[in-house]
Amino acid sequence: MFEGQPKGLYALALANTGERFGYYTMLAVFVLFLQANFGWNEGMAGAVYSGFLMFVYFLPLVGGALADKIGYGKCVTAGIIVMFLGYLLLAIPAGSGMLAMVLMFAALVFICVGTSLFKGNLQVMVGNLYDDPALQSKRDSAFSIFYMAINIGALFAPTAAVKIMDFAQRSLGVSEADAYHYAFAVACISLVVSIAIYYGFRGTFKHADYNSKTESAVAGHTEPELTQKETKDRVVALCLVFAVVIFFWMAFHQNGLTLTYFARDFTYQHSEGLQSMLFDVTNLVCVIFIVYALFSLFQSKTSRGKLISGLVIVAAAAILVAKYVNLTPEGIEVTAPIFQQFNPCFVVMLTPVSMAIFGWLASKGKEPSAPRKIGLGMLVAGCGYVVMMIGSMGLTYDDGERVSANWLVTTYLILTFGELLLSPMGISFVSKVAPPKYKGLMMGGWFVATALGNMLVSIPGFLWGNVSLEAVWGVLVVLCLLSFLFIFSIMKKLEKVC
Repeated sequence: MFEGQPKGLYALALANTGERFGYYTMLAVFVLFLQANFGWNEGMAGAVYSGFLMFVYFLPLVGGALADKIGYGKCVTAGIIVMFLGYLLLAIPAGSGMLAMVLMFAALVFICVGTSLFKGNLQVMVGNLYDDPALQSKRDSAFSIFYMAINIGALFAPTAAVKIMDFAQRSLGVSEADAYHYAFAVACISLVVSIAIYYGFRGTFKHADYNSKTESAVAGHTEPELTQKETKDRVVALCLVFAVVIFFWMAFHQNGLTLTYFARDFTYQHSEGLQSMLFDVTNLVCVIFIVYALFSLFQSKTSRGKLISGLVIVAAAAILVAKYVNLTPEGIEVTAPIFQQFNPCFVVMLTPVSMAIFGWLASKGKEPSAPRKIGLGMLVAGCGYVVMMIGSMGLTYDDGERVSANWLVTTYLILTFGELLLSPMGISFVSKVAPPKYKGLMMGGWFVATALGNMLVSIPGFLWGNVSLEAVWGVLVVLCLLSFLFIFSIMKKLEKVC
């Protein structure tokens, strides 16, 4: 999994981990903040949430086009600085009046602009590391590792947000609305860490900071010129993929909206026994260590490596057993934001599993192409919302009935399988297929598709409370299935440019 990867991959991945930790800490409580601080209803809060997500992912198109002209590294640095200013504005407790609203929207603008300069261009540099023919076969696995690093940051974000807010309320005596600002302040700190990693290890990836205008200055690097038809075919293929993934992101990013509403309004807010261990991020980290150590145990070529792996497994298992034995009989309180830790946890946990499966299929000559993985990801996402339809049967908005947290946890698990098939493979596909002079622009196009999906996120939010829960989830199921059928209908065109 990690063998043979360049050091620059890990430096760029860790820089992104720091930035994503801050972003997801903010995002875990953002909708709840809008409602608690400004008194907005679900529809209004959902509209602001989805609008913010749309611009976060739309503006990288502009940032990518700019980077194609002035350089990716310059844009990444500027992006971190601008994002820092945005989170700083969010951290100011300005009350609930007009000034607070102006500061909040100004902060969102800074975060959107900063992300547009940072996110896509960092990923282009990751792709540039693998333009070397000796490394091209590792491109897909590299983006899986990179994507896993993103989710390591996201894994700890919901717990950080909840713990910091709890500390602010219990120890500092601040109100609930003001406590959210303490969670937003964490993002400022995470960006300082991110830029420190970026510049501290820049030497490992500096050679990947080139574009079509500067590549001649990179020692030994040349890319073949594409004909006008080849360029057109590649751009068309990418645009077709972009059109499909719009609906995946519409479904996937319900985690911060309708799935959070479901967690708050329809899921038991108390957990006991073995299930309660799911809501302690320490336990999840122990399971992740066991998964990775098991892979290391079987793949290690030395007895020392196997011994270390075995000790890690025993230590992590011992911690889990000890924590289970010491569970309190009264159980724990479960808050809505904490459910957002499950998706990144499952991404980190399942990435080596998915890489092992695809590696085994590749050895048999049967690994699906990136477009096929994307199509299958749409099908799997649809299955996730089928689970929500089943779990919501008989529930109405005003009866106060609640269901087990296991429905949401299972849905997050299934959506994660879909995400692993679609997102890292999609980014890898873009970095591989994009014409050299349009790399930044095409990576921005991937984010535009994500942006359009995020714009549509608000539709289920407006349906919430007006149609049955089964209908809310059913809309998402139908869109995912239609997208799955569409991408397989154009599969030959997509695979032609791979």
